[in-house]
Amino acid sequence: MQEVVALVGGTIQGDAAQEISGVNGIKFAQAGDITYFTDKKLQTKLETCKASAVIVSAPLELDMAQVIHPNPPLAFAKILAIIRPNPRLEPGISPEAVVSENVTLGKNVTLSPFVYLGKNVRVGDDTVLHPGTVVYDGCQIGNQVTLHANVTLYHDTVIGNRVILHAGVVIGVDGFGYILDEQSRHFKINQVGRVVIEDDVEVGSNACIDRAAFGETVVKTGVKIDNLVQVGHNCEIGEHSLLVAQVGVAGSCKLGHHVILAGQVGVADHVTLGDQIIVAAQSGVSKSLDKPGMYGGFPAAPAIPWKKSLATFSKLPELSRKIRALEKRLKAIENQ
Repeated sequence: MQEVVALVGGTIQGDAAQEISGVNGIKFAQAGDITYFTDKKLQTKLETCKASAVIVSAPLELDMAQVIHPNPPLAFAKILAIIRPNPRLEPGISPEAVVSENVTLGKNVTLSPFVYLGKNVRVGDDTVLHPGTVVYDGCQIGNQVTLHANVTLYHDTVIGNRVILHAGVVIGVDGFGYILDEQSRHFKINQVGRVVIEDDVEVGSNACIDRAAFGETVVKTGVKIDNLVQVGHNCEIGEHSLLVAQVGVAGSCKLGHHVILAGQVGVADHVTLGDQIIVAAQSGVSKSLDKPGMYGGFPAAPAIPWKKSLATFSKLPELSRKIRALEKRLKAIENQ
C-alpha cells in the first residue's frame, strides 16, 4: 500500500504493509481492495465493508487500514487509473486499413481494421484508431489520442494531444446554414471553416461538433462533453467546461472557462456565457449571462429567484381558487 499511496500523496493509518491488488466502491469491495469514503450516509456500509483499506479525509474508528487524503475521490481516481488502466490496443497497422497518399504516421500508431485515412493526414505518436474510424483529407491528429469505433473526422479537422473521442462521434460536419432563394427553397451556405479540438478533451458517444462557416469552431483544453451533445458552428467552448448529455449549443456561442451545462440545456445562437456559470438541467438560455453562479429555468434566471418561482408555481392552483373566490365576494359586495 505504501507504493500506491506514494503516487497520490496522503498518510497511512494502520497496517502500511497491507497488500492492495484492486479498487472498488464500498458496496462491492472485497479483501485486497481499496475503497474511499465521503458520504456519511454510507457509514454503516463502510463498517461492514470487506475492503482492506479506505481513503478518508479524516481518521475514523475502523479496523481496516486508512489513507488520510484531503480529496478522497481524487486519490481514489488516481489509484484506479494505476491499478485498472483502460485497455489499449497493441500498436500496428492492419492490412485492412486504408491509408491514402501523403499520410504521416508517428511512432507506435494503431490503425485497426477498416480505418480510412484520407490524403495529407497527420497522426501523432501513440495514437489509436479503433475499427471503422474515418478521417477525411487534411486532418491533423496529435499524440496519445484515442478515436473509438466509427468516429468520423471531416476534412481539415485538428485534434490536439491526449484527446478521447468515443464511438460514433462526428467532428467537422457542416454547420446548419441555409438561405431562402427566389423560389423560397433552402439554398445551402457552404461551411468553409474547420473544427479545432485542443488538448485533453473527451467527447462522449454520438456527439456532433459542427465546422465553422468561416474561421474555426474551437473546443478548448480540458473540456469534457457527454453523449448526444450538439455544438453548432463557430462556437467556442472555454477551458475545462462540462457539457452534459443532450445539451444543444446553437451557432456562434462563446462559453467561458469552467462552464457547466447540465442535461438537456439549450443555448440560443450568438449567446455568450461568462466564466464559471452553471446552468441547471432542461433550462433554456436565450440571452448572454456574465456573472458566475447558477442559473435555471426558461429563460434562464439566477438560482434564487428561479427557485422561488418554482415554489410559487406549485401553489398556482390554490392561488387561482382563492382569486376566483375573492372576485365572487367582491362582485357580491358591488351588487349590494
